Amino acid sequence: MTTLGIIPARYASTRFPGKPLVDLAGKTMIQRVYEQALKSDLTSVVVATDDERILTHVLDFGGKAVMTGEHHQSGSDRCYEAYTQVGQEFDVVVNIQGDEPFIQPEQINKAIFCFQQPEAQIATLIKPIQSQEELFNPNSPKVVIGAQHQALYFSRHPIPYLRGAEQDQWLEKHAYYKHIGIYGYRSEVLAELTQLAPSALEKAESLEQLRWLEHGYRIVTAVTDLETIGIDTPEDVEKAFAYLKK
Repeated sequence: MTTLGIIPARYASTRFPGKPLVDLAGKTMIQRVYEQALKSDLTSVVVATDDERILTHVLDFGGKAVMTGEHHQSGSDRCYEAYTQVGQEFDVVVNIQGDEPFIQPEQINKAIFCFQQPEAQIATLIKPIQSQEELFNPNSPKVVIGAQHQALYFSRHPIPYLRGAEQDQWLEKHAYYKHIGIYGYRSEVLAELTQLAPSALEKAESLEQLRWLEHGYRIVTAVTDLETIGIDTPEDVEKAFAYLKK
């Protein structure tokens, strides 16, 4: 099975313009993400960007990169355009977040391993929720899984609702999972996803993966206990420096 890792990296960001090029102790964020991805079992890795500065920087440190349009509404759309530009076919495409400089190779490998299941069309990671703050944080999407670890639903709200239990007891009585934003797609499925119109559930929760579930695609999940550190704002850079000092 051949696998391509694609790292979407936009320069424009409402909360943190130029984020991929921020310096983290001598290396930019995008370089750290790229180098972590290279340590995984991926066949190849490429950055997908809409900015010449990012493209030039990636090529300068010896990485692979392609230019994509500025019009894309989602990471999967940008990934598919990048996939069509690499000039080679792959069985699976893995969408790796460009703002998680400390992503672990094992996490990428878990997403790849999901495709050993013939019925897996899309793969993603989930992590057990440990705190009330995380459980009720709408910026941390939750996922409900079935008996075969397939995703049943994603929500910004904790689900299921535990009737008859106080909210501070929910974590004691049920296993809740948060979604870790790495996706793998069979390449032919990725092409199909780009043709789907935004769905009602997606618009309600502002979660693209609900569009795929509404259209009947099977999303297989794998559990990870590893935490990721996302850089969303300039303030988050301090968290990255603290991690580097460990």
